[in-house]
Amino acid sequence: MLDDNQDPPETSLAEEAYRALLAEIVSARLAGGTVIQQRRLATEHSVSRSPMRHAISRLEGEGLLVRTGKGLLAVRVVTLKEYLDSLAMRMLLEPSAAYQACGNINADALAALSEELDAIDRARDPDPEDVWHFDDGLHLTIARQCGNGFMEATIADMRRYTTIFERQAKSVRSKPGVAEHRAILDALAAAEPEGTRQAMVRHLEMVREGVLRNY
Repeated sequence: MLDDNQDPPETSLAEEAYRALLAEIVSARLAGGTVIQQRRLATEHSVSRSPMRHAISRLEGEGLLVRTGKGLLAVRVVTLKEYLDSLAMRMLLEPSAAYQACGNINADALAALSEELDAIDRARDPDPEDVWHFDDGLHLTIARQCGNGFMEATIADMRRYTTIFERQAKSVRSKPGVAEHRAILDALAAAEPEGTRQAMVRHLEMVREGVLRNY
């Protein structure tokens, strides 16, 4: 018998399959335009077709999988316009989120993020996965701690699109925005809401300029 707080096995497997596929899409291991083959993916992830079907359906509902002209299901190709539109939404929301999160992020979390950034800065050629891990950690921590669940969810959704585009276009700098990220962390540590907001504005503007310059 299942514990009252325990998910049914099929539900847990579907959630695991969803998270695994989402990670592959966001990281561009499943590149835009890749046709989805349910049976192959189920075999690769060692699950039955039922939980994989649920995971695929969920990703289609979120717009990350789309139907092609031939009716096949494929990974969405994020266009430059979609990228810029998503980034524009982030530029509207994230500075406010940074302002509101200031003072809500504990010192240990900020210290851990600072150590990650230091390691990236010291490395001659940092591992791109370490760079993405830090970037996700900083931006999503700010979103979680802004105190607005709708803002948090929208920022996370928009970051999916911008991350997919950047990773597929390989437009990320080897040490992306170290100085910009340091300014955000310093302002958070000093509990300066307006300084944090301004630092986030500068960072996102630099991201936009960098992608347009290198596209």
